[in-house]
Amino acid sequence: MSAATPPMAPPTRPTLRQRAFSERTVRTLERRRIVSGLMTGVLVCAAVLAVLPLIFIFGHLIATGISSLSWDFFTKMPKPVGETGGGLANAIAGTLILIGLASAFGLPVGVGAGLYLAEQKGSRLANAVRFLSDVLNGLPSIVMGIVAWKFLVRPFGHFSALAGGVALAAMMIPMVARTTEEMVGIVPVSLREAALALGYSRWRTSLTVVLRAASAGIVTGALVAIARIAGETAPLLFTAFGNLFWSTSLKQPIAALPLQVFSYAISPYDAWHSLAWAGALVLIALIFVISLLARFATRARFATGGGD
Repeated sequence: MSAATPPMAPPTRPTLRQRAFSERTVRTLERRRIVSGLMTGVLVCAAVLAVLPLIFIFGHLIATGISSLSWDFFTKMPKPVGETGGGLANAIAGTLILIGLASAFGLPVGVGAGLYLAEQKGSRLANAVRFLSDVLNGLPSIVMGIVAWKFLVRPFGHFSALAGGVALAAMMIPMVARTTEEMVGIVPVSLREAALALGYSRWRTSLTVVLRAASAGIVTGALVAIARIAGETAPLLFTAFGNLFWSTSLKQPIAALPLQVFSYAISPYDAWHSLAWAGALVLIALIFVISLLARFATRARFATGGGD
């Protein structure tokens, strides 16, 4: 026969000290919940305010510029004052030419400089180049333009697309160099060691193994740099200067969307104002597309574990 279970003791009532502690804990948790909600709301407002200027600008450009967009806008030349219609075909082509020139000049130098900074970190030359790259990255674009005019326009006696491409390339180089340095720096050391163990020289390891592993991140940085220079106006005012006629010569002044938008925006003609808004819309759409490509490149890098 089993032993009888002892009767359960009646529950004890909490003491005054325990009740006070429990009430204080409840009040503390409630206060933390309120503070957390307030701070979350403040951060949400900050995030909205961060993108609000872009949303406002993009919305205003769509409202004022989309009515002037047509097939003629992309395929026709600007019309003289007093004539309706026309487009900015020369400016669109000129912008693409200038971006191509800047990329051709700036990307190889920027990638090479970034690779050197990553492989020779700690050396005096690398530290000096890194510091000067940061200074150059913060240099006002108008200063870059007037220096380019001094050395690339004045000695030859005329403005040119080539001078504009070099000025934009000089603005690209520090951005690409710093991005390349960061991307190369996160490549695992084991990849370098494996290549060196197989008999690769150091320069060949850097170019064929390390650079390839970091290629997705470098492409992202290059696209961001291209988006950065696509809308620059000040350097082009001193170098490419602009051109109302169709010109693809690298030795002559060339039209560009930022220059055309600036020229039309300060004019007294309503028709040119409409074209300026449409040109600004196309320009921001171009930058938006380049930024999306950079975003996709970054996503592809992490999806494939690039560099790991």
